[in-house]
Amino acid sequence: MKALRQIGFWALVALIVLFSLFPFYYAIITSFRSGQELFSQSVLPNSLSLANYALVFENQPFGWNLFSSAVVATSVVLISLFLGVTAAYALARVDFRGRATLLLTIVSVSMFPQVAVLSGMFELVKLLHIYDRLPSLILSNLILTLPFTVWVLTTFMRDLPKELEEAAFVDGATPFTVIRRVFLPLLWPAMVTTGLLAFIAAWNEFLFALTFVTDDDRRTVPVAISLITGAGPHELPWGNIMAASVIVTVPLIVLVLIFQRKIVAGLTAGAVKG
Repeated sequence: MKALRQIGFWALVALIVLFSLFPFYYAIITSFRSGQELFSQSVLPNSLSLANYALVFENQPFGWNLFSSAVVATSVVLISLFLGVTAAYALARVDFRGRATLLLTIVSVSMFPQVAVLSGMFELVKLLHIYDRLPSLILSNLILTLPFTVWVLTTFMRDLPKELEEAAFVDGATPFTVIRRVFLPLLWPAMVTTGLLAFIAAWNEFLFALTFVTDDDRRTVPVAISLITGAGPHELPWGNIMAASVIVTVPLIVLVLIFQRKIVAGLTAGAVKG
């Protein structure tokens, strides 16, 4: 009976791993295929060709699209973490009337679908004269990333010992010094976790990028991939699309591998008391 349970457990693990990794594996082998091989149902590559990867950069400014996505995602992460930490300090450590209502309002903003705020953001972008520029995407993406950044960092900061803050104030530290010297080293796991989630959200964002930027050189990679076309109106270049998809996925995998220990610590912090 015990052996059957172990067999069932490992079979379930294998099924989950296969279900999770097979789409990405099939995208990789498709990106190396060309011509009639694209229609092959074999799960093993017959040959390896980098032609699709070369065509992605030859047929469109994909290098500039990657640069635009990197600038937007990095800027969104830095601004979200800076505003998130300062807001979390106020919401977790400073007593003022309406604090709970303000926190619930911030969280409720994240529940609105993107299309509901699209027209309002468009008017704001026009008012600030940043249409068809990358700052328009940085500003609009903050609506997606800032609420959960503030919420998560506030939760973590509430759990930090109050004695650390009081000892720093006794030594003459200012609130900004307390945030920088006392809280930031302790908040690294939470900041890495929320920062990575913010980066993924900004890196994959599509609707704002499609609406607020029309210059091909300034488009971000999700929009650039959606605009990849074949030689004819009825041709769908699967090889080029899969190659571009693999390229834009690599930075996310690298970031997860680099910060995996901090991510696990951030996700499990506070799970065990004492």
